[in-house]
Amino acid sequence: MNEAVATTAPNAVSHRGVFGVVAQGFLGAVLVALGSLGVGWLAVGSPLNRWRWLVPWRVEAPGVFVTVVVLTIGVWVMFAAWLRLGRLLRPWGNSLKQLWIACAVWSVPLMLAVPIFSRDVYAYIGQGRIVLGGGDPYLESISSVPNWLQLGADVNWAESQTAYGPLFYWLAAGVVSVTGLAVEPAIFLFRVLAWIGIALTMVYVPKLAALHQVNGVKAAWITVANPFFLLSFVASAHNDALMVGLSVAAVYYAAKRRGVLAIVLLVASVGIKPITLVLLPFVGLLWAGPRASWPRRITYWVLSAVLAIALCALMGLPGGFGFGWVGATLSAGGGYLVWFAPLGIFAGALIGLMGGFGLDSGWVLPAVQLLGRVAALGIILVLLFKGAHSRLVQRMLLAFTALVVLSPVVQPWYLLWLLPFFAATGIRDDWQLLWVYATVAFFIAFGCFDQVFLWQFNMQWKPLVQLVSIATSLVCLAALLLLSRPLRREIAELIPRARWVRWWSRA
Repeated sequence: MNEAVATTAPNAVSHRGVFGVVAQGFLGAVLVALGSLGVGWLAVGSPLNRWRWLVPWRVEAPGVFVTVVVLTIGVWVMFAAWLRLGRLLRPWGNSLKQLWIACAVWSVPLMLAVPIFSRDVYAYIGQGRIVLGGGDPYLESISSVPNWLQLGADVNWAESQTAYGPLFYWLAAGVVSVTGLAVEPAIFLFRVLAWIGIALTMVYVPKLAALHQVNGVKAAWITVANPFFLLSFVASAHNDALMVGLSVAAVYYAAKRRGVLAIVLLVASVGIKPITLVLLPFVGLLWAGPRASWPRRITYWVLSAVLAIALCALMGLPGGFGFGWVGATLSAGGGYLVWFAPLGIFAGALIGLMGGFGLDSGWVLPAVQLLGRVAALGIILVLLFKGAHSRLVQRMLLAFTALVVLSPVVQPWYLLWLLPFFAATGIRDDWQLLWVYATVAFFIAFGCFDQVFLWQFNMQWKPLVQLVSIATSLVCLAALLLLSRPLRREIAELIPRARWVRWWSRA
């Protein structure tokens, strides 16, 4: 999947063109922020619920329907701006400054929006309160926090164990210690933490791409500037952003054979979300060097593991958390499935089939989950022991992908854990880039209709609100394809063998 780095002089990017596309993306982000006021996730105890001018937009039918349309149009305006920015920066040169400007400007309205696409950030506040109160978040659930429902956490997860790392819990405690019971300032600070992760990704994706002879500007544009990334990590304030930024930096330094720094960064990433522990044996191989013998590889595996365990032990000392995250990680995601996850599709079909014949299906989900873990472990082991060192990061990426995909629960933003590594190792200008476009388009539309907040007394509107969101997305997509000849021409170039596409691109 590698591609050559551009060897020509950096393209002269028009300042007027950059200003126009940045302004377009900013307009889209403003529309997203305005739409979020009506259908974004607000905590019950938020003072915004008492703003008289805002109440009709959240309670009355016209306000709710208007804001969901505004939100949906906003994400598609951002999507169109992202595509325009990519065309503006081609042929890919040294235009990282323009990407930084675009991402920063587009993020400003999202930093002030009501959370959309997810309300996990409210759970972060509850977990921070547990830690501040001297509790153990690996043993206590959010429901143990006084007035937890007022803080906006999802009722479905009130009794659940969470699989975050101890470092994140102390960061959450730090946010809550600063903001107290003020929910909106806490959300803003969690977004600041997310932006640290975004900045790390923007810095280290181009550096990692250069090691794979891939143009860093293109890799950063695919990864950070796309609206799915910014909406999921800024507007939703997911802690995954910090995990991703630290893991990309860790892999880069491992590839540069600065192993100690790489493992420190990777353990910090594990301290946010333990899933990135799967990268550790590959980091050890990168540290060992390209022509390492098997004894040397094993030595560096042991060295990496000992250093990582020691750092994890130190990380778990404050609060007495220890290695509680290990058990929480192993037990996470066992109670439900996601319909678009491959194993979720399989498990759902099998449960439906068993139910059709009147058979017990209670064993299906645990069995499928175990099957996925065993299959992922087998793939990881094969990738560790086979293949050339020159493709080690690609093998690491495939192992990470197997672990993510072979789970019955794959949240949309989990794909963003993988995207920086795919972009840094090379996404070709063919069906691969078209797949990125389609995936981003699908999940921004999905977020707009799936994650819509409605008060309990208005839940009868939800099917119609979701239908309006889907219809708005379809209209926006059709308008984008029909009105943008450059986009049609680009799609035709990505799949040049289809005659009807060439005809359509000239229409």
